Amino acid sequence: MSLKLLLIIPFLAFCTGGEVYSGRSHQDVEQQIVTIPELPDEISFAGEAVPLKYFDVRESLQREMTVITYWHSSLLLILQNDNRYGKEIKNILKQEGIPEDFYYLCIAESGLQPVSSSAGACGYWQFLSSTAKEYGLIVDSEVDERYNIDKSTRAAAAYFRKAYAELGSWTLAAASYNIGLSNVKYRKTIQHQNNYYDMQFPEETGRYLFRALAFKTIMSDPQKYGYKVEKEQLYPELQYSEVKVNTPVENWSVFAARYNTNFKLLKMYNQWIKANYLTNKGRKTFVVRIPKEGTR
Repeated sequence: MSLKLLLIIPFLAFCTGGEVYSGRSHQDVEQQIVTIPELPDEISFAGEAVPLKYFDVRESLQREMTVITYWHSSLLLILQNDNRYGKEIKNILKQEGIPEDFYYLCIAESGLQPVSSSAGACGYWQFLSSTAKEYGLIVDSEVDERYNIDKSTRAAAAYFRKAYAELGSWTLAAASYNIGLSNVKYRKTIQHQNNYYDMQFPEETGRYLFRALAFKTIMSDPQKYGYKVEKEQLYPELQYSEVKVNTPVENWSVFAARYNTNFKLLKMYNQWIKANYLTNKGRKTFVVRIPKEGTR
């Protein structure tokens, strides 16, 4: 034993009356017992039943349930942001004729954060630049509509409608969002299968839908899985008015000041703004969300 340890241990014993202090009471330890989260008796995705009677399906769902249940800090943040963004995203999916369960794909993709990946996928729905442009989103140095919740959700919905029309299954449409439509079609052909749960995919795609199902299960009853978040701890929905802009904006900070706010908040409400100005040579119309006075 090193001299350093010989010095530390007597000090700890002295401070705790002869017992080495662990920092946790016996009650704390009991509360932190790690268990395998309970699976639901039945579950579906977009109205398509998940065959939990198959051991491989149960184990796949169990894996994601376990990972996400113990993903403490991230899941707490997701639960807080769910209160802020969930209603809007679900309403848009409904307007676009897409089952509400696809909301949990958005969570699986980004955790409801305006993130970017090492592969170049960005925003709440993690579009690549080329795919985003294909579905009508503007992506340049001044504007990136992959970070516009309304427009990116409608673009994702357009993709899901197309995939469902070609694949005939919402679960396969979801899988194709991860691996590509042509890849799913190819695998259907060579594997002679037409069911996500019977098909072989690379690990990421094989886990993809189960991750969304796990979020759906846990978020439907967070307290059952050990998460207690008080109502006042949830992030409130953003309150704003909308202004249409179809001209250049020389300086977004000056623009924000005209509406008694600042660029920091304007950017928070409009994540798609990527510079402090807008040249807008094409005179396109952008809907800018203006923070409601007093909400800060």
